[in-house]
Amino acid sequence: MAVDPGSRRVGIAISDPTGTIAQPLTAVPARPGATLAARLAELARDLGAERVVVGLPRRLDGSIGPEARSAMALAGELRRLSGLPTELVDERLTSVAAERALVAADVGRARRRHLSDQVAATLILQAYLDRGGRGVDGA
Repeated sequence: MAVDPGSRRVGIAISDPTGTIAQPLTAVPARPGATLAARLAELARDLGAERVVVGLPRRLDGSIGPEARSAMALAGELRRLSGLPTELVDERLTSVAAERALVAADVGRARRRHLSDQVAATLILQAYLDRGGRGVDGA
């Protein structure tokens, strides 16, 4: 299961049983933040997830800002609450790529707003799967 953390919505994606193809699942509200990790851990259990991949929003220069620190904290809490292996994956520009893909598919603005988080989570998970299931170094 992949998680694209956001301030309003958190995109969720899953892979096929062979771990080859990522597909969007849903988006959950980011608020209340105090319960987010528990809600995501419960979703991972309900889905029978074997691991959780969390998008790490590094800055374009590769540095870690407040959003990345928040994602790292979320990943740690998810690991603790779910008991599942939890890895971070660099997600630079996935939101931009998701938005462009939805525009290219002629998805309306209101629907794009709802789907972009799921599509970004799908891009994060697909990148992880394409790298043979490896997260980011040192995170």
